[in-house]
Amino acid sequence: MNKKKLGFETNSIRNQLERTQYQEHSVPLFLTSSFIFEDAEDMRASFSEEKERNIYSRFSNPNTSEFVEKICQMEGAEEGYAFATGMAAVFSTFAALLNAGDHVVSAGSVFGSTHALFTKYFPKWNIETSYFNINQPETIEQFIKPNTKILYAESPTNPAVDIIDLELLANIAKKHNLILIIDNCFATPYLQNPIAFGADIVIHSATKLIDGQGRVLGGIAVGRADLIREIYLFSRNTGPALSPFNAWVLSKSLETLAVRVEKHCDNALKIATFLESNANVQTVKYPFLPSHPQFEIAKKQMRLGGNIVSFEIKGGLAAGRAFLDKIKMCSLSANLGDTRTIVTHPASTTHSKLSVEERLSVGITDGLVRVSVGLETVEDVVNDLQQALG
Repeated sequence: MNKKKLGFETNSIRNQLERTQYQEHSVPLFLTSSFIFEDAEDMRASFSEEKERNIYSRFSNPNTSEFVEKICQMEGAEEGYAFATGMAAVFSTFAALLNAGDHVVSAGSVFGSTHALFTKYFPKWNIETSYFNINQPETIEQFIKPNTKILYAESPTNPAVDIIDLELLANIAKKHNLILIIDNCFATPYLQNPIAFGADIVIHSATKLIDGQGRVLGGIAVGRADLIREIYLFSRNTGPALSPFNAWVLSKSLETLAVRVEKHCDNALKIATFLESNANVQTVKYPFLPSHPQFEIAKKQMRLGGNIVSFEIKGGLAAGRAFLDKIKMCSLSANLGDTRTIVTHPASTTHSKLSVEERLSVGITDGLVRVSVGLETVEDVVNDLQQALG
């Protein structure tokens, strides 16, 4: 079959390992730490990489290889490597590609742990980071230095759901010979393909919508073969590999990614529309709401708006905490991208250690609430949010 001529859903289901002698319909688990060799020459050729084969599951495993191949096909990437977590993917990608003295230009709106890498750990290795305001992309070039090596952004962002023009970023990266890395976690490969807009590497926390059911941790980086080669060599020696079991779960999850994400997005748009009409809500941000500041950009580069809705509840910090206490059905959790709707209040939880100024610089007001919209009957989610809003 010519996979490129098949649809997204067909490829996500039919792109799998070759069957074993047992002719199984569903791909089996390869729960093995290592693989055996026929003889000394086979072992020598394998370790010298004259042969492409499995040696040790920290390097590769049939289940992880299938998962990587699927994401590469979905994202239009040349190669990839799968990790134990999304943050392992972020750290290993940067660590493999950066040297002491290098500089990163990043959107200020990044995941908290990524922010910690940039501000707490990378400086120990003489790696600097400069932040730009994602809502002021015209300022990006002023942060670029002679030693800048990577341009990095998340789109949509966490938790403010801001959007940045990926094509614009790619043009800047190309102009200054930078590596463009995009965290595509919120959009998934179904909704957005940054490589098609010029990104060099795409990162996912597979823990989120790729798994979609809050079961396992995982991460992946895909992109240019020469860059992934460096990431693979670093990871082969440092050991952040995805487990075969989690890879098997995630690969099976990809079979339903399209149908799940379609429903997530349908529910999210309905909830965002409801929130806009609620008297206790000051503002709502969802990429496919016409009121979103980057609505036109979102429509250009995304198929649908995703499952994350952010809104500002009137009354600030106290109102945000009170809202959480009134929630009855939706979950209070640090995760997102689950079948179950999850609500969080970043200012009092995930981003509480930041100063007010730091929070405001990335769009986190005292009353901001993030909703990871699940797959429940949407009217039930609306009713729970409505009663919690009072």
